[in-house]
Amino acid sequence: MRTIITYLLVLIVFAYAKTSYANLKPIDLKKFVVVIDAGHGGHDPGKNTKSGIKEKDIALKIALLVGDKLKRDRDIEVIYTRKTDVFIGLEERGHIANRAKADLFISIHCNAHNTQASGAESYVLGLHRNQTNLEVAKAENEVIFLEDNYKEKYAQYNLNAPESLIGLTLMQEEFLDQSIQLASYVQDNFREKLKRKDRSVKQAGFVVLHQTVMPSILIETGFITNTEEGRYLNSSKGQEEIAGSIADAVINYKDNVRANDFLPVQKELPVAQVEDVVVEDAVFRVQIAASSRDLEPKAYNFKGLSPIEREKEGKLYKYYYGNTSNYSEIQRKLSEAQAKGYKTAYIVAFKNGIKRNANDFINKS
Repeated sequence: MRTIITYLLVLIVFAYAKTSYANLKPIDLKKFVVVIDAGHGGHDPGKNTKSGIKEKDIALKIALLVGDKLKRDRDIEVIYTRKTDVFIGLEERGHIANRAKADLFISIHCNAHNTQASGAESYVLGLHRNQTNLEVAKAENEVIFLEDNYKEKYAQYNLNAPESLIGLTLMQEEFLDQSIQLASYVQDNFREKLKRKDRSVKQAGFVVLHQTVMPSILIETGFITNTEEGRYLNSSKGQEEIAGSIADAVINYKDNVRANDFLPVQKELPVAQVEDVVVEDAVFRVQIAASSRDLEPKAYNFKGLSPIEREKEGKLYKYYYGNTSNYSEIQRKLSEAQAKGYKTAYIVAFKNGIKRNANDFINKS
């Protein structure tokens, strides 16, 4: 009987939301904007090989394929920094994303080395942790020397020490955890779906990422200097598979971010209609952050929110606020987290300790 009552209450909530609160869901009015940046281009070939493989060509082909796949999702709008073999400055690439008020910025590149190094890695903006990360950032940042008036544009940057540009603004710090989350999805897909060597998620001082004010990642899709991997990157099959993995990661990220948007904000609904929306076979929590940083789950680390639960998932720590089977209650927790500044927080569900999309339970209650 309780299950039937719960089901009827959920239907009431959906009906009420559809008829009376459609205007409270701005997410329906705005596409999820993804800016795809094909690295290098024009007179900047990027890395190249003796066999003639050029980074700029592979990056563009993969970028266009990623865009084609994302466009199949009607919620997504794709914007390219370049669609042809032209040169675009690093500063302008970021400005394109900022002007579009993008939700994500993804820069696609290929790696190179004087050995047979192999594997894919994804970067977010941050201090380089070792010499290898430093060299990767320096190689990508040297593009600025090909730009007009580069001395004036990038006077604050020391490319021999990219940590000089990591004066992260508050806005960029807010998006760092989301960048890590997206990069982790990309690396997971490379490793699990394509069986590629996973060189993990890393941090370094990339100028192109420094220009953006949204979750942003730079993907080194592999080493064109590795004999086998170079052939794979230069092949239609390889480019299709890599693009598919990146697109799937973006959609996964988008779906998780928007999982809480199919109902209006809880406080706008009449209490009498929602106070008993309980899903007995699920536990709901608000994920407020995903980070490589191991923070004490104390209120002072999370803008006063308490209690906070911390769990390690792969290489990231996930931080949760709230723990209840009452969906109405977790909606209130979500509103509290967003009011504290966690704008990209979202609701997740757990069944028998396994994370699930909250929609799976609400739609089937």
